[in-house]
Amino acid sequence: MPERKEVRILGLDFGSHRIGVAVSDPLGITAQPVAAIRRQGDIRDIGAIGALIRKYSVCTVLIGLPLTLRGEEGSQAKRARMFGEKIAERLGIPVETWDERMTTVQAERHLIESGVRREKRREIRDSLSAVFLLQSSLDYRNRK
Repeated sequence: MPERKEVRILGLDFGSHRIGVAVSDPLGITAQPVAAIRRQGDIRDIGAIGALIRKYSVCTVLIGLPLTLRGEEGSQAKRARMFGEKIAERLGIPVETWDERMTTVQAERHLIESGVRREKRREIRDSLSAVFLLQSSLDYRNRK
């Protein structure tokens, strides 16, 4: 069996107020949540992402693309794509996009079913969405 290469991926759920963050384990099998980044402008946001890239030795960034239910790019998807391009340009790291439709809804449902109170849900929903986004990408990669 071929040896697995250690690769960490940083998953981002790009929103207008917060950026949910998740990171994969070194083997690229599971995703774990990281505290969300409160948006403070692209320069500061990218600086915070750069710090996470260094902290976790990340080699690729995966940014969620919030496509419409028809699979088309709306205005928020275009903003996410442009933000990903800025990350790649400023930090010199590969950035990929991944369809993130319904990850926020999925995260909210999971938190409600787990009995998490509304105030606490706001704090962790974005990073949990990033976990669902990153985990679906990892599962797809590992099936290949």
